[in-house]
Amino acid sequence: MSLPSGRGKGRRAPMADINVTPLVDVMLVLLIIFMVTAPLMTAGVPVNLPDSRAKALEQDKKPASISIERDGTIYLDEKEVAEAALPDALAPIAAKRDADGKPPQVLLRADKGLDYGRVMAVMGDLNRAGLNRVSLVSNVKAER
Repeated sequence: MSLPSGRGKGRRAPMADINVTPLVDVMLVLLIIFMVTAPLMTAGVPVNLPDSRAKALEQDKKPASISIERDGTIYLDEKEVAEAALPDALAPIAAKRDADGKPPQVLLRADKGLDYGRVMAVMGDLNRAGLNRVSLVSNVKAER
């Protein structure tokens, strides 16, 4: 009985090893793509946020987001909303309740150069709509 060798009738022995190098290359490229694009997915309205030493909160669901720019323009989840139309725009959000009957959480992002009264007016509209779970968003400041 003869063993199969590379010589002779042009037949090769079947290759039993799997080459994982191409698989690793593809996975590393995909990892790099996801690492680069992931921060871009959370981008919203650019607002110059104040600094804070508070830690980030744990989140269950995606909360509603309200952003106020330095010029007073209000955005509700990246859609511009007039100040007079804000209570009407908040009504459908306030109607959504979770299993415990709590209103959804709202993230309020306001420019640090904005007038305090303007932020309080928006918070008043949130309170009148029944949205009392409001979190103020800030930049995390490094400890000294």
